[in-house]
Amino acid sequence: MKENIKVVAFDADDTLWDNEIYFQETEKNFCNLMQEYLPKDEVSKELFKTEMQNLSIYGFGIKGFALSMIETALRISDNKISPQIINQIIELEKELLNKPVEILEGVVDVLNSISRKFKIVVATKGDLLDQERKLNKSGLECYFDHIEIMSDKKNKDYLKLMKHLKCNPDEFLMIGNSLKSDILPILEIGGYGAYIPYHVTWTHEIINNNISDSHYIHLSQIKDILEYL
Repeated sequence: MKENIKVVAFDADDTLWDNEIYFQETEKNFCNLMQEYLPKDEVSKELFKTEMQNLSIYGFGIKGFALSMIETALRISDNKISPQIINQIIELEKELLNKPVEILEGVVDVLNSISRKFKIVVATKGDLLDQERKLNKSGLECYFDHIEIMSDKKNKDYLKLMKHLKCNPDEFLMIGNSLKSDILPILEIGGYGAYIPYHVTWTHEIINNNISDSHYIHLSQIKDILEYL
């Protein structure tokens, strides 16, 4: 594989640094706020339903998540939620936006090892300002030749990125923690995908899929990619 690869792309959230644990913590706090109206597990289900309905409008990221929390609060309270609770939901969003950026183990070692051998790219989705903030706080920007913050990660989005980078799919390796967003679209267009499971996953990203593809790599930890590069 090494002989083919020209571009190595990394997902950001839960591949380079922790992210989903903070969303789940925020959701737990939101459910606690709303338990007067529904049991916490039901609040969580209602929030997820709202998020799915709003994805095409707000896209991925914290701001859309916050708006979905407010909409859910209004719906399940029959519009009786107090302004004080709405304000607490907004504060939950601000706390989420200010969470620390904790680099995952092995990331810096891998970037140091491969940065002179390949073109290194971040290919992530989410809110533009939030992702830029996290990249800046991470101290990792210096390793990347290109940063792509995408509204979604479909086949066409990756093909557009590859066209910009002037590389073919079989010259492109994507490393990430989501089979649905980081791996399957890449394999479908003929690229290479290296999957690194993260210990928690957003429900929307969970799929049941046994992948049998010669371009697919399953890693236990990010440093294992060095065996292939």
